[in-house]
Amino acid sequence: MRTIRFLLQKEFRQIFRDKNLMRSILIAPVIQLLVLPWAANFEVKNILLAVVDHDHSSYSQKLISKISSSGYFKLVGAYELYEDAFKMIETDKADLILEIPAQFEKKLVREKEQKVFIAVNAINGVKAGLGGSYLGNIINDFNGEIRMQWIPSARFNQGPVMEITASNWFNPMMNYKIFMVPGILVMLVTMIGGIMCSLNIVKEKEIGTIEQINVTPIKKYHFILGKLIPFWVIGMVVFTIGLIIARLVYGIIPAGNIGVLYSFLAIYLLAVLGLGLLISTYSSTQQQAMSISFFFIMIFNLMSGLFTPIESMPLWAQVIARLDPLSYFIAVMRMVVLKGSGFADVKYHLLAVVGFAVFLNGWAIINYKKRS
Repeated sequence: MRTIRFLLQKEFRQIFRDKNLMRSILIAPVIQLLVLPWAANFEVKNILLAVVDHDHSSYSQKLISKISSSGYFKLVGAYELYEDAFKMIETDKADLILEIPAQFEKKLVREKEQKVFIAVNAINGVKAGLGGSYLGNIINDFNGEIRMQWIPSARFNQGPVMEITASNWFNPMMNYKIFMVPGILVMLVTMIGGIMCSLNIVKEKEIGTIEQINVTPIKKYHFILGKLIPFWVIGMVVFTIGLIIARLVYGIIPAGNIGVLYSFLAIYLLAVLGLGLLISTYSSTQQQAMSISFFFIMIFNLMSGLFTPIESMPLWAQVIARLDPLSYFIAVMRMVVLKGSGFADVKYHLLAVVGFAVFLNGWAIINYKKRS
């Protein structure tokens, strides 16, 4: 223990002495947690809509007003010709075109049906899909309102009526930030632990102190623990700061026991730091370690289910996602914060992360011993 204490003193002094490193560890995650949840939002609003109205009737005006007042669309102009509206899409000044045909109201009243034309700029697939879906739902709702006006109320009372009531569990207000902030916090802790730890041993190699350490009577596991524990503590501190920001800025209070989160975090950090140590044993320079760490962290982030559900991925991608420790912690964060899950609910996630921690740290220790 005395040897580990001296190593920890050395490591913490090196960390606190490097002002740029301290800014990267503490200040950068705070800024990212304040900015990213506002940007990482899949709710599409302010969709630019160009309208071509060939009818100019009261019904067509009501439809346009209903679309504009929905809060999802921004009317960029009304045009007489479809070609003029299409130029707006070509110049990226419009995302959708709604073309209302001539005699829209007349045919709707006489023939009880009418068609409208929607053209969608599909360069941005997500925005195109959601924009087209929003517009279709608004038109269907408008159609329902018209039918309610035309059909006598007596016809609706001839038979039983089934009423559907929907309730949203765990996130009643459908606030996207409550869903995203826990995942983003896990991503930031992973980046701090994985990247910073991977640079640690490599820095010793570059400045030449690794050779001095190798000739001392310090045991291998003493050296590994001395490198791992400081960043384990820093990861805990960053996570705590993130929870404070989540509560003060976004009003997120975990529904479950916060002890479950910290217990899972303690083991998860061992897995992430083990990956960083493993990368550092294979790297000769900090640039190599940074490149390899960034490669793995990017894959972990994209395959973790943070932005897209793992269940919607192809089967081969789901298999890769199950080998991603980040996916397990993001799932646990959302389960505990939103649903109030306990240890019994996350036990399989915990076992998986324990396996990652044992495997990665064991590999790092064996590989460091072979290369020493």
